Amino acid sequence: MITATDLELRAGSRILLADASLRVQAGDRIGLVGRNGAGKTTTLRVLAGEGEPYGGDLRRTGELGYLPQDPREGDLSVTAKDRVLSARGLDELLREMEKAQTAMAEHADDSVRDNAVRKYGRLEERFSALGGYAAESEAARICSNLGLADRILAQPLRTLSGGQRRRVELARILFAASEAGAGGGAGTILLLDEPTNHLDADSITWLRGFLKGHSGGLVVISHDVELLGDVVNKVWFLDAMRGEVDTYNMGWKRYLDARAADEKRRRRERANAEKKAGVLMEQANKMRAKATKAVAAQNMIKRAEKLVSGLDDVRQSDKVAKIRFPEPAPCGKTPLLAEGLSKSYGSLEIFTGVDLAIDKGSRVVILGLNGAGKTTLLRLLGAMETPDSGEVIAGHGLRLGYYAQEHETLDHSASVWANIRHAAPDTGEQQLRSLLGTFLFTGEQLDQPAGTLSGGEKTRLALAGLVSSAANVLLLDEPTNNLDPASREQVLDALRRYSGAVVLVTHDPGAVEALEPERVILLPDGSEDHWSAEYLELVQLA
Repeated sequence: MITATDLELRAGSRILLADASLRVQAGDRIGLVGRNGAGKTTTLRVLAGEGEPYGGDLRRTGELGYLPQDPREGDLSVTAKDRVLSARGLDELLREMEKAQTAMAEHADDSVRDNAVRKYGRLEERFSALGGYAAESEAARICSNLGLADRILAQPLRTLSGGQRRRVELARILFAASEAGAGGGAGTILLLDEPTNHLDADSITWLRGFLKGHSGGLVVISHDVELLGDVVNKVWFLDAMRGEVDTYNMGWKRYLDARAADEKRRRRERANAEKKAGVLMEQANKMRAKATKAVAAQNMIKRAEKLVSGLDDVRQSDKVAKIRFPEPAPCGKTPLLAEGLSKSYGSLEIFTGVDLAIDKGSRVVILGLNGAGKTTLLRLLGAMETPDSGEVIAGHGLRLGYYAQEHETLDHSASVWANIRHAAPDTGEQQLRSLLGTFLFTGEQLDQPAGTLSGGEKTRLALAGLVSSAANVLLLDEPTNNLDPASREQVLDALRRYSGAVVLVTHDPGAVEALEPERVILLPDGSEDHWSAEYLELVQLA
């Protein structure tokens, strides 16, 4: 259980929440919603114990499973399988059992071999008590449902993409919270920040079923409205304008209806009160010119002010970043060319022999199943990694703009201002401040370290860097992740309007439709085809 009393959260001097009382217990499945920057990620971090509140009392009991937006750092030399099994301590037990087995086979001395046999027996007994081989099978099932193939589970974490590491972490958390195996985790409270990022359609469907059946508590931040509709039975709405949280003890659809009705009521009541107050003020203005009626006029003014001040606030429309991709710099006919690109990690071949020509103004989508190498290909094109063979050739006038799904292009230790200054060193200060303002970064937030921003804010900052770049070829890796619906529409509109070349990786069919691609590259084979509507069905599956 999690209980927060008089909770106050701040970002610098900006108050995100004040005097909030929050409670999570078994059976609660809470959707934490609000615009980008309202404080959702900060709230979840504090509930998980990863951050400290500015004020208030916070108490936790029982087990917690926390999935942050960015992959956790740690020992990247362990395999993905061992990382998942470590949720129940099975990874270390399995390694010790393997050592004992080796000792049993290698030592001829009876006493040494007998000690190894006894040690193996003790380890296997503990292994069985923790669910043993059934738990190992359960972990494999969860991994498979999250799109983690056996070959990925055998790899060290350092060889995996950020998206794959994040799915490994999600699998680890769900394995710990799974009811299968001895001990189970039915009482575990799950705190999940955008859990559907990097998942294909089948994995998202499976995850919705898992979360709906989870009997422990759940707080989830997600822009996947289908997941919210299927899973949540309560809603916390973080109002960024008021620094408050509104609690709705109902499912998602009823919440949407209730909030719409509540807003309609507030606006109707305010309109009626303002109309009455206007009549009183008009009458008071006529009366106060006469000394004999000055007191009556003042009473009318006070009554008019009381009519309006006693109303519930009408929620102001959330500000939305105005996103426009850059006017592309002049370039030659084919600004970017790739020939015979191959990439492997150790003995694992990602793809081989990929050829690609990006002509001026062309629009290309890269498709492939999770792990097929879509992000890796973009990183090679953007010179973020070096191919094992083949080459990337810059054509005349090439200006690249790269958006990374894990925000690797941002310096997380540097401020918002330092990041945009680095992205556009030749642009004037006032022009950059105006640009940041259109992306909703103003005041002291310019001095905030990029690493402390929410996922949506990092996305906005990275996109602001693109806008300042005058790029004529954009490499976009999941540019709509972490964005609220209004901000997502801005990105889609920017894609429609941009006249330069785009190479896009996405699970978002709306992004593909906005791009109106001409060609598709299918990985891992690297085959190229003209775009057709039939490929749209593969986007969510890829």
